[in-house]
Amino acid sequence: MQHGRVVIETIDSLVLQGNAMGDPALRQMPIYLPPGYEGSTKRFPSAYVLSGFTGRGLMQLNDAWGDETLPQRLDRLICSGRMQPMIVAMPDCLTRVGGSQYINSTATGRYEDYLVQEVVPFIDTHFRTKAERDYRAVLGKSSGGYGAVIQAMRHPEVFGLAASHSGDMYFELCYKPDFVKVAAQIGHFGGLKAFYDNLATIRPRSDTFKIILNTIAMAACYSPNPRALSGVGFELPFDEYSAETNETVWCRWLKWDPTYLVGKHLDSLKSLRLLYIDVGRRDEFNLQFGARIFCRHLQKHGVNFMHEEFDDGHMNISYRYDHSFVAISRAME
Repeated sequence: MQHGRVVIETIDSLVLQGNAMGDPALRQMPIYLPPGYEGSTKRFPSAYVLSGFTGRGLMQLNDAWGDETLPQRLDRLICSGRMQPMIVAMPDCLTRVGGSQYINSTATGRYEDYLVQEVVPFIDTHFRTKAERDYRAVLGKSSGGYGAVIQAMRHPEVFGLAASHSGDMYFELCYKPDFVKVAAQIGHFGGLKAFYDNLATIRPRSDTFKIILNTIAMAACYSPNPRALSGVGFELPFDEYSAETNETVWCRWLKWDPTYLVGKHLDSLKSLRLLYIDVGRRDEFNLQFGARIFCRHLQKHGVNFMHEEFDDGHMNISYRYDHSFVAISRAME
């Protein structure tokens, strides 16, 4: 079997400089160059794989027992003829709180701009891509799947194909059930500001820690407020003492929920060569229901899409990239 090559490039981002969380503007990004790239003048389609919450591009190279790295998966799919050779970029959009949701926020940084204005042009400039939206895909799982859908909605001139594996959708079911859990436990860490200030040193990082971290990360993305009384640059959509919903802040979250954005971005969605959505029927974050609701909205508005469910949960589902990359490759032909 032939093998592609991975190069790791460093981007010194202008748009991430001076971000409120103090995260680095210098980011490393692995790029997979397929078999046949070296020594040729041919141009190739490209895909951007967005990592899930607490992940970054370099983690796609992790070698683990019983599984494949992303480059190994791509080698197998390409050499077996199931997908065409493709350049695949794995950007780093990790933040202090575990993720950026690939959108701009005053609390985290301009990660949407970073992806669209810096990462994509960098790849098209330094590698032999087919630099057209019909040959450029964005995909990911969990928060990365959310990012793929949002980017395709908001930037159809950049991404002509999108695939989401268990992406965040219908926030009432995937986020809101955790609010009361956070209110019940965050006091043990000294409250929101103490938790945020001591993120790096909190041990053990229990399931409770992860639930709180996920919730404050989403708040940093969806409801930033530099003047928030919390002193952390964002607002929770509920009272951390009583768990009462703050409807004003919660409505800000819903403005980022893909299920409510279909009508707003209808032309973008209808223009896509591929919109692929899949999720496990036993997803622990209720995302199987979110995907069903999202796809019902798509169907109502006449948007073409692929929707699949599989017998699994939310974790360890990288094997589903076999399905999305094949679908992307076919749609590009």
